[in-house]
Amino acid sequence: MKVILAGFLLSIIALPVDVDKLKSDLNDMERDALALELYLQDKQDHKDYCPNAEWEQPPLSTYKKTLTSHLPEGCKK
Repeated sequence: MKVILAGFLLSIIALPVDVDKLKSDLNDMERDALALELYLQDKQDHKDYCPNAEWEQPPLSTYKKTLTSHLPEGCKK
């Protein structure tokens, strides 16, 4: 069992790794996570603070581009 585990770890270590690619992927994941957080927070804030205000929430792709809230003005103070 130890030999199999050692061989597995050695094969992982020996694989070529593109560090810059990993960094850019991580940045994309962080950006996507932040966009999703903003999207969900806007959805909840609209429900909590201004449910009567007419508002069509933009798609998640818009949040990924802007990384800002898209609530209607004056909805949340």
